[in-house]
Amino acid sequence: MMGPAHSLSGAAAWLGVGAAAAAAGHPMPWPVLLVGALICAGAALAPDLDHKAATISRSFGPISHGICEIVDKLSYAVYKATRMKGDPRRNGGHRTLTHTWVWAVLLGAGCSAAAITGGRWAVLAILFVHMVLAIEGLLWRAARGSSSDVLVWLLAATSAWILAGILDKPGNGSDWLFTASDQRYLWLGLPIVLGALVHDIGDALTVSGCPILWPIPVGRKRWYPVGPPKAMRFRAGSWVELKVLMPAFMLLGGVGCAAALNVI
Repeated sequence: MMGPAHSLSGAAAWLGVGAAAAAAGHPMPWPVLLVGALICAGAALAPDLDHKAATISRSFGPISHGICEIVDKLSYAVYKATRMKGDPRRNGGHRTLTHTWVWAVLLGAGCSAAAITGGRWAVLAILFVHMVLAIEGLLWRAARGSSSDVLVWLLAATSAWILAGILDKPGNGSDWLFTASDQRYLWLGLPIVLGALVHDIGDALTVSGCPILWPIPVGRKRWYPVGPPKAMRFRAGSWVELKVLMPAFMLLGGVGCAAALNVI
């Protein structure tokens, strides 16, 4: 799928989690619902860090371009080292390592560990990165072009600073779900894991499928492209994505938000 659909699906997924948490007796304070939705929208772009033309690869200028090249080479090396006889030969690492549940869990766990050990500046860094990605994804065309990069970064930095200040206030959610004094912001990894997994599920619906199950082998393939029957798949950017899925994500997100806030 394309960037806007990925980001919308991520935001909708976290709002759905908010509704489920409220039903289970662990309601999210509104700052957690808002910040989590934005982080999840940004994290839903993260798996494409192995693609030079992806939104995330240009979101931070030369830094993200350089990281993209490293991740692409790493993903390709892991693919070659672990492929089975049924896995095809490839020329690059796109839709391999970063499109697996292992990568999603490691990314979320790493951010959670950074948040609880690195203090306020680590939290601000996590928020800033994901605010940039959320803006780039949700305001896709409006945020494109080198002339708008600085504005996006300034908006993301300001938003991260304000939201961190709100979360830090008692009762606003820095200790949501994990209440021990040394576990503040441990929950930040959850929307990151969810965003990456939602991205993978979205890609699984497209023509190429997604090897989300790696390293679990399926038949003669370790990089089995999970997906529905081919007749039910679509191409990225097609009318199915633009006219059906994106409106559905908006509707589901709205319903999830209303349920999470006990409006319905």
